[in-house]
Amino acid sequence: MYSISTPISIRKKALLEKNTFINDEIGHSVITRFICCECSHENTVEIIPYQSGFPVLQLYHDDKIVSGGELLRNGMVAETLQSMLHFGELTVNNLPTLYFGTSCKTCYSRYICLFGYGEKQPGQTILTISGVWKYDDLK
Repeated sequence: MYSISTPISIRKKALLEKNTFINDEIGHSVITRFICCECSHENTVEIIPYQSGFPVLQLYHDDKIVSGGELLRNGMVAETLQSMLHFGELTVNNLPTLYFGTSCKTCYSRYICLFGYGEKQPGQTILTISGVWKYDDLK
């Protein structure tokens, strides 16, 4: 799991085993799997709430890594409801949104995962993974 600091181009969305986890399903961590777009290897992703990920704003701020428009076009995020703008302009499920980079364990193709995590309503904590996308560096 790593942050991305150089410009990227989003390629393909990988198949994800499960993307929504609620309350007790979250526990200490969430584990799901995705299939590599290049070699079809099944990879595991573990998200530990409050430890995994980097603020999604780092990706689209000043279009340094990827534009907000590209994130929206690929369905990675959505525009945040006005009442939730304190979480940022672009979020997953109107929740605090984070991302991280990972790679295929077999062919080393690089992927980016975006997810939202927080209390959706009183008594309901939710972790929603918008997806895992293959990406290429532009430089």
